[in-house]
Amino acid sequence: MLVSYEWLKEYVDLEGISPEDIAEELNRTGIEVEVIYTRDSGVKGVVIGQILSVRPHPDSNHLQICSVHVGQGNPLQIVCGAPNVSPSQRVPVALIGASLPGDIQIKKATIRGVESFGMICSAKELGLPDKVLMKYQTDGILVLDHDAPIGEDIKTYLGMNDQVIELELTPNRSDCLSMIGVAYEVAAIFDRPLRLPEVEIQETFDEGTPVDIILEAEEECPFYAAQVVRNLKIGTSPQWLQNRLISAGVRPINNIVDITNYVMIETGQPLHAFDYDQIHDGEVIVRRARPGEAVVTLDGVTRACDDDTLLITDRKQVLALAGVMGGQSSEVTEQTTTILLESAFFDPAIVRRTSRRLGLRSEASNRFEKGVDPERIIPALSRAVQLLQEIAGGEVASEIYVEEIGDIEDVVIGLRHERLCNLLGIQIDPQEVIHIFRRLRFEVDYEDGIYQVQVPTRRPDINIEEDLIEEVARLYGYDRIPTTLPWGQQLPGSLTREQKLRRIIRHALRDLGMNESVTYSLISSKAGKEIASLDPSAEPIRIAMPMSREHAVLRTSLLPSLIQTAKYNLNHGLNALSLFEMGRTYLTKERKLTNLPRENWQLAGLITGNQNTDFWYQDTSQALNFFHGKGILEALFQRLGVNQVEYREASLIGFHPGRTAEVICDHQVIGVIGQLHPKLERKYQLEETILFEIDLPKLFQHVPEEITYKAITRYPAVTRDLAIVVDEEVQVGKIEKAIRQTAGPLLESITLFDLFQGEQLGEKKKSLAFSLVYRADDRTLTDDEIQVIHEKVIQFLETTFHAKLRH
Repeated sequence: MLVSYEWLKEYVDLEGISPEDIAEELNRTGIEVEVIYTRDSGVKGVVIGQILSVRPHPDSNHLQICSVHVGQGNPLQIVCGAPNVSPSQRVPVALIGASLPGDIQIKKATIRGVESFGMICSAKELGLPDKVLMKYQTDGILVLDHDAPIGEDIKTYLGMNDQVIELELTPNRSDCLSMIGVAYEVAAIFDRPLRLPEVEIQETFDEGTPVDIILEAEEECPFYAAQVVRNLKIGTSPQWLQNRLISAGVRPINNIVDITNYVMIETGQPLHAFDYDQIHDGEVIVRRARPGEAVVTLDGVTRACDDDTLLITDRKQVLALAGVMGGQSSEVTEQTTTILLESAFFDPAIVRRTSRRLGLRSEASNRFEKGVDPERIIPALSRAVQLLQEIAGGEVASEIYVEEIGDIEDVVIGLRHERLCNLLGIQIDPQEVIHIFRRLRFEVDYEDGIYQVQVPTRRPDINIEEDLIEEVARLYGYDRIPTTLPWGQQLPGSLTREQKLRRIIRHALRDLGMNESVTYSLISSKAGKEIASLDPSAEPIRIAMPMSREHAVLRTSLLPSLIQTAKYNLNHGLNALSLFEMGRTYLTKERKLTNLPRENWQLAGLITGNQNTDFWYQDTSQALNFFHGKGILEALFQRLGVNQVEYREASLIGFHPGRTAEVICDHQVIGVIGQLHPKLERKYQLEETILFEIDLPKLFQHVPEEITYKAITRYPAVTRDLAIVVDEEVQVGKIEKAIRQTAGPLLESITLFDLFQGEQLGEKKKSLAFSLVYRADDRTLTDDEIQVIHEKVIQFLETTFHAKLRH
């Protein structure tokens, strides 16, 4: 919002208050001031002159010799090359010694043998930006109104001495999207009286201009007002009006459009003028668009509408996109003499959706989107009609036609004085609080420690008790509220069991040489389908308006993001990666989401590239395989105290067939581990890559609540090796489980230290070699005891798995 200091002075007594003072106080009370600037770009010594005569230059076919009266002494002779120069024009004249933007100094000059005593200036030479000028003002010299006072400083006439305060408003402060709204705020801050413009209309209407307003979309337009003005003379606006629009960043167009823009900036209520003669039978219908309907807007673009578009129509044509832009069918042209002036309340949500869908933003839509003041609809209409009478010679041709649904309810909020003091941490006198509300122009009654505050409709941001407390704090002054330390009984903070376990996992994996990764919760739809989720029934949740296709759905697995991270790092020269991530996945079985998804914590890991460092004492020839990932998981499970974890062969989307397993604990699948499918490895340009993903809530069910400590035994262990030949399809995990069950509690550990397959063993046979460690806590085991147990194990393996002992 651009606020003109000179314009603001009409509404608030600013004597002794500079723009810098206003900016400082606005910043202090919660409205950010972006910048203060002046429209003067460095103009000095330029006055208004009148061209008396024009004659051709004797030595040029494009230069003219002008005689210019500047209000003092004799007329000046000035050589000018602009094509639009002609007698009787009033123009800006830079006198000898004048300065122009760009450090240009005007001196007496001789141009092709003719002396020139100054320069007739264009808008560009005065530093006026093209975006606030009409087209004809950008070609050649700047031609001023015929009544421009000769000899007056051009900066005074064009309002270039005005200072503009640019506000960076938050969405809740829509009340400050108008000069009157800012005036309310400034008057409250400095406790100055407010002077609002008085509206006087000369009513001379008859029955010849009927208007019939029909609200078919009552919820989207609960209030619509219109009035007809006739005998208008369309032309340029007076300079004072143009100056104010330019200060507000709006380009002057003609007096009709300029008046509607002026009133919008003054009051915050957008208006629209229709050519009344183009409206059939004076009918104005507010309705939603029908299928296949389109409208040609004022910018000449045909825009398709859907049933979520609000239109202004008559029985035969579309007149406007409600709250966004008018249509060409009812555009005000130079031939227009009678207009219907619209002032209404349109639903902010439907205006916002229409504006966004069509990519059509305007000053009007910006205000409608944030909500306009319903009590300012009629006053804004009357204010515009008043200016049309004064500036465009209009006559009121009808009463104000109003169609409204329901009444505007008063908003009264109770505020407890005790609550106010407790929340601000200060003791404040009730009379000072009442005075603050009166500065804000809020009606207030105080009784029994409670303020009953009636909030004006111009402040839709105030709805609850805390909003009133914020208003009191703003006007009281945040700098007057002392800094105090919090007091009271403070309970020590602690971590939940899940937080503690996640912290243990994080430290354990870091100690194992892995690096933690943090990725977006959003992934592409395609990436989410490439690899299996731990919950196969989970449906991807699509984002309504994604930033890109790469961030279109909420993830159901952490693995797609880790794969992308690995690809990125490998492309940047990292040859070996060991990554993990703990984060939430978002799971639902609904194709169309009606309930919030379940947010599930998961752990995922990725290992790729040569994990051995290039030192002379290390074997770098060993390739990465399934057991690297399995070893990391087993070390993690051991750290958490989770025992009896099994691995069962599985075939899952995105994983290598034959090199993938489900992780099972107590007959429950808690995760998956395996190699990435070769097709995906080639797609992402990865070497052999091992992945794992664990469902943390399921894993935590098997983590013991308490840590059990066991004394280190004083008695020695006995180690026996066992080598057997079994069928190729027999799983090592089942053999290990059988050995543990058969050997009983005296078996301390079992380790597979050799796997061999060869022709000498026979077809589809393999040799397994285990190291078995036996130990008792209360005695030294004898060879006889060990032999009995060992023979029992061998016998069980021979019976159950048809194993043959190797010697």
